[in-house]
Amino acid sequence: MSDELEIFDCEQNSPEWFAARLGIPTASNFSAVLAKGEGKTRRAYLLKLAGEAITGECAEGFGNAHTERGHAMEPDARNLYAFAHDVEPQLVGFMRRGRAGASPDSLIGDRGLLEIKTKLPHLQLDVLDKGKLPSEHVAQVQGQLWISGRDWLDFVSYWPRLPLFCIRVERDEKYIETLSQAVADFVGELDTYIERFGVKAA
Repeated sequence: MSDELEIFDCEQNSPEWFAARLGIPTASNFSAVLAKGEGKTRRAYLLKLAGEAITGECAEGFGNAHTERGHAMEPDARNLYAFAHDVEPQLVGFMRRGRAGASPDSLIGDRGLLEIKTKLPHLQLDVLDKGKLPSEHVAQVQGQLWISGRDWLDFVSYWPRLPLFCIRVERDEKYIETLSQAVADFVGELDTYIERFGVKAA
């Protein structure tokens, strides 16, 4: 895949944002690309993206209660982080590298990213107790670092009236190499479906 980074200056969850990520694997779903076992999760994601690429229509929007809660609370978490670290987070729409993309919650300076998760109280307490990046977010975090080309990402987990959790995650080049190859293989499989059932991929 191309190494050239494209940045789309649009609001996340806007029609332009959905159009920029249509039919390509994104960091929030890189865990599905890496999924092992029977491969049902990976196949389901593969078919979803193939359907998007062939029809030009988004398979689904982000409208469940969890994502709506996250969107509502994200500005508060960002402001708390900005005050604690004396920085000015810069909003970004979508970042695309070849046939893969990512939507970090903010850019921090020239080399950093910010990713915010809102977690229910019992989940936030678990994150605070363990004091490390939850394993279910590793693929997304390293994927954002790969796509963006940046050096580190501050992962923030938030729930009102509980302490803010923040941990800095550095690039893991070995992980990123494995991830980028897995995504390239995934895109190759995606193209076989597009070529078989629809128009030839560009």
